[in-house]
Amino acid sequence: MYNSIFASIISNGEFTGSEFAISTLTAFVCGLMIAGAYTVKNRYSKSFLTTLILLPAIVELVIILVNGNIGAGVAVAGAFSLVRFRSAPGRGQEITSIFLAMAVGLATGMGYIGVALLFTIVVSVINIILNITNLGADGNGIKTLRIMVPENLDYEGKFDEIFNRYLKSYTYDEVKTTNMGSLYKLTLSVALKPNVSEKEFLDELRAGNGNLDISLGRMVDSMDSL
Repeated sequence: MYNSIFASIISNGEFTGSEFAISTLTAFVCGLMIAGAYTVKNRYSKSFLTTLILLPAIVELVIILVNGNIGAGVAVAGAFSLVRFRSAPGRGQEITSIFLAMAVGLATGMGYIGVALLFTIVVSVINIILNITNLGADGNGIKTLRIMVPENLDYEGKFDEIFNRYLKSYTYDEVKTTNMGSLYKLTLSVALKPNVSEKEFLDELRAGNGNLDISLGRMVDSMDSL
């Protein structure tokens, strides 16, 4: 009974209507579980969730049609490599979810229904646990601080005294000119000290930069992209 879970319902590359229906239904169910797990504490769009739901079934159809044909299988694998050429860089978890959906499609297309369901459940549960526990998320409390300063202000060392009182650490990531060169835009990665007031911190910075724009928000980690 245990070994039957890991057996394929398709033999010798031939399949019946019922086997095709079971494989397709399983692919859709797995896609729904993958999409559902991704929604837990993640930013997402309707388009991306639709992709995660439909991708296993699409891959399953392709694989089930070329099952047993090595040459066709190699060609399909080459076509799947085109997934990496996306219009926008994807976050690591997006790419992982896409490859999970493709792996499930491969499994269901080859008839390994039990493997597909078991693997989807295990990975989805682990994914949800990692998202809920926020493992590795903002471990150092790093945020992005952006300060606009006029061109005639010597910003070097101007805010150090304020930074030392409110921040555990800070690094200058970028300095650029804006507004036809009349302003400088300073971008820093900062870590606030415990129990400090963000409002008081920003108010003191405003007094030093002539009340120009200042923003403090969550750091968008470029390492999260693949």
